Amino acid sequence: MPLALERFTGSEPDPHVLITGGVHGDEFEPMAAIRRLIARFRESPPVRGSVTLVPVVNEPAFRRGSRVGEDGLDLARTCPGKADGSITERIAFELSTLIRTADYYIDLHTGGTRLKVLPLVGYMLHPDPNVLESQRRMARAFGLPIIWGTDPNLDGRSLSVARDACVPAIYAEYLGGGGCDPSGVDAYVAGCLRVLADMGVIADTPAANGDSPIIIEDAQPGSGHMQVNHPSPAEGFFEPAVTLGQTVHAGQILGTVTDLLGRESRSIPANSSGLVLVLHTFARVEAGTSVAVILPTELAGGRP
Repeated sequence: MPLALERFTGSEPDPHVLITGGVHGDEFEPMAAIRRLIARFRESPPVRGSVTLVPVVNEPAFRRGSRVGEDGLDLARTCPGKADGSITERIAFELSTLIRTADYYIDLHTGGTRLKVLPLVGYMLHPDPNVLESQRRMARAFGLPIIWGTDPNLDGRSLSVARDACVPAIYAEYLGGGGCDPSGVDAYVAGCLRVLADMGVIADTPAANGDSPIIIEDAQPGSGHMQVNHPSPAEGFFEPAVTLGQTVHAGQILGTVTDLLGRESRSIPANSSGLVLVLHTFARVEAGTSVAVILPTELAGGRP
């Protein structure tokens, strides 16, 4: 199905920058931020290059108020999709086709209705050094407090399509929990504009964040795959014992899952030390659901 988008072009068509939100239908700050960017470019087009803006990639999931559409597939695990497949596969095909037309790509996310994520900007550790350096520069310009480079071999994602096409790409995460935090919207608008200014697509440069980010590049297999960390051992009621951004040590209890009457309680220990990067904030959990992600701060330092 065609994606609802707007494209704005300056004095020349290149570079082409693609910015998307709503890959998951319950992530609302990116949708609001991209609508604000559309309004901005309607009044003041790029000075050079072109910007394509897609506020809600996964419209069926958005209409359901859900992470996924009616076929139950996660769009961020379905790329590059199929032109004649299910609804999510068709959207994945359209998104993947659009990504391949871009010179640079920014994909905006949140933790959705069930998770909260510390504000971060990330990228795959691309094997092409030129692509990797471009991604590092984009991440630095975006201006969030954590920069996270991860395993380049995770497939099915918007960024894996960009990886295969050698399109420099970053993604961002900013809290979540089912609302639409104005600070997240503001941070996303400012971050996208800073990247565009750094590329010379727009003339005005938003003020940079003065704080130095935590920079972690972790090439271990599976790094960046948030949905497999600290799975719940059972279905039930999850009560966190830690807070987002807290420093924890390996073995520390992250939370407990209990049955409905509270007779059986099972603890979930941290498998490593570091910062609580992602936390499940929705009390209902299914067996196998990830309840937390720990950022390995011992790897902090280095580039970009």
